[in-house]
Amino acid sequence: MVKHQPLQVYERQLCLSCLTGIYGCRWKRYQRSHDDTTKWECLWSFILFCTFSLLLVWFYFWWEAHNDYSEFNWFLYNRSGEWSDGTVPILATTAAGFTYIAFLMILALCHVGVGQQLNLHWLHKIGVTVALLTTIIGVISVTQMWGEEWDVIWISLQATGPFLHIGALAAVTALAWLIAGQVARAEKTRFQVMVLLIYLCVLLTLYFIPLSITSPCIMDRGSLKAAPGIIGHQGAPMIAPENTLLSFHRALQRNVSGLEADVTISLDGVPFLMRDRTFRRTTDVKRVFPERQYDDASFFNWTDLRSLNAGEWFLKDDPFWAVKYMSPSERWLVGNQTVCSLEQMLKLAARSRSLAIFTLRRPPPGHPHYHDWVNLTLDTVLRSGIPQRQVMWTVDSDREMVRRVAPGLQQTSLQMLPLNTLHHKGIGGLLLRYNQASGHDVRLYNEHNISLILYSVNEPWLYSLLWCGGVPTVSSEAPQVLRKLHSPLWLMSPEEYRLIWISTDLISFAVVMGIFIFQNTCDHRWRMSGMRSYNPEQIMLSAAVRRSSRDVNIMKEKLIFSEVSNGVNSDEPYMENGYNFYTN
Repeated sequence: MVKHQPLQVYERQLCLSCLTGIYGCRWKRYQRSHDDTTKWECLWSFILFCTFSLLLVWFYFWWEAHNDYSEFNWFLYNRSGEWSDGTVPILATTAAGFTYIAFLMILALCHVGVGQQLNLHWLHKIGVTVALLTTIIGVISVTQMWGEEWDVIWISLQATGPFLHIGALAAVTALAWLIAGQVARAEKTRFQVMVLLIYLCVLLTLYFIPLSITSPCIMDRGSLKAAPGIIGHQGAPMIAPENTLLSFHRALQRNVSGLEADVTISLDGVPFLMRDRTFRRTTDVKRVFPERQYDDASFFNWTDLRSLNAGEWFLKDDPFWAVKYMSPSERWLVGNQTVCSLEQMLKLAARSRSLAIFTLRRPPPGHPHYHDWVNLTLDTVLRSGIPQRQVMWTVDSDREMVRRVAPGLQQTSLQMLPLNTLHHKGIGGLLLRYNQASGHDVRLYNEHNISLILYSVNEPWLYSLLWCGGVPTVSSEAPQVLRKLHSPLWLMSPEEYRLIWISTDLISFAVVMGIFIFQNTCDHRWRMSGMRSYNPEQIMLSAAVRRSSRDVNIMKEKLIFSEVSNGVNSDEPYMENGYNFYTN
C-alpha cells in the first residue's frame, strides 16, 4: 500500500487576499498571478504615482497657505458677493483624496514587494482619474485667481526644508527593502541596472540636496535680533469684528506696536474704516437699508453709517470659530459695535502711543469728494491730535503737498522701489506683502534705515522665519497668536545643521547597504536550497498565468523528480493550467 502525499497544501493567506482584493478585486487564489505586469497596468501605475505627487504638493500648499485663509475667503467674496469659508471644502476634499491615493500607492508597493502582478480595478482607475483632474483644475484656478500665493511653497521650505529632507530620506531608505528585493529576484541584467541607477540617483540627490537648502533660522544664536514689532491689521479681527474700536482695543491689550486699518471717504467727507466696497458682509445693511445694500460704501453719509451695526455679523458667521469661547458680556459687547471713523482710531493710537497706518481708497467717479479726498484725510489726521511721527502715510497722490503741510508724517510706500527713488521722494518706510521682500532686500533696507513692514503674518512659522531674517516689523491679523511666541520655533547653528545632515546621510547609507546585502544573501540561499524552501502551492497558484517564469519551471521539475525518488505513485496527477500532469 503506497501512501500518497498531497501535492497541493492550502494555507490561509488573509493579508495577501486583502491586498489583491482591495487593489484589484482579486479575492480568489486562482485570480492572482506572479506574471509580469502588463504595459497598460504599468501606465496606470505611473498615472497613480503622478497623481500622488501632485496631490502631495497640493496638500502641502494648502497646509502652509493657512496663513492667508482669510485673504482667500475675501477674494471669493469679492467674486461671488456671498461670504463663506471656501477653505473648508477644499481642505476636506484634498485630505480625502490624498488619503485615498496614498492608500492605493501603499497597496501598489506591497504588490511589488510580494511579487504580485499589478492590476488596478476599474473603479480605482475612475477614482484616480477624478482625483487627478480635480487637482489639475484646482491648480489652474488658484494660479488664475491667487497666483502670488504659490510663493508660500518656496518661503515655507525655508522653515520646513531641513525636516522634510529627513522625512524624504527616511522614506527613500525604507524603499531600499523593496528595491533590493526586486533587483535580487530580477532575471534580466538590464532591468537590474536600470532600477539600481534610478534608485541611486534619487538617493544621492537626497544626500546632497542640503547644499541647496537655505534658511535664515540656520544661524548662530548670538546673531538673532530682537523680535519683530507687531501691528494689528484691522485690530485683532480673529477675536473681534474687524476695523471696530473693540478690535483695536483687543489688539492693544496684546501689546501691539501699531494699528492698521482700511479707510474710505463717506458721502459727506468723513473718513471711516471699511475694507469692502459694500456693507453686506460686515454690517446689517440688508435690514436697515435693503434697497442700498449693493451701493458703494462711500455713498453713505456719516449719519447713515452710525445707524449700522458692525458686530452682529461676527456673532452670526463666526468666521474664526471664536464666538463659542466668549462670555455673555463679551458677546453683548461684540454685537453692539458700530462703524468706526479714522479720527476715532487715531485718537486711540495717540493715547496708547502706537503707530497708526492706514491704506486709503479713493472714492469712485461721481463722488462729491473724488478730487479732495487726500485733503480731507490729511485734515482728519491733523485734527485728531496724534503726533505726526506716529502716523505712516501711505497715499501716493499729492505726496509733495502732504510733505509740505505735515512734514512730520512718516512717508511710506506700498510698492517696492529702488533706494535712490525712495530717497528722492523722501520715503522712509515700506509696507509690503511678505512674499515681496527677499532676505537680501531686508538686509539692504535695514542698512539704509528704511522702515520695513511685511503683511499679513498670522502663522508662528512665518513669524519665526521673518524674525530670523531680521524683519523689524510685521502686520498681523492674529496678534494674540504671535505674542505667545517668545523665540523662533527652531534655531540651529550651521555646525549643528551640518552634523544632523551628515549623520542622517551616514545612517541612511548604512541601512541601505545592510538591506541590499541581506536581500542578496537571502536570494542566494533561496536559489541554492532546492526544494527545501519551495512551497508547492506556488505551482498551483500559477494556473491563471499565461507564461511561466524560468524559476517556476525549475521548481516544477524539481517537484516531479522529488516525487519520483520518494516512491509516489506515478499515476497520481496534479493540475496545471487546466491540464493533468503525471510524474512518470
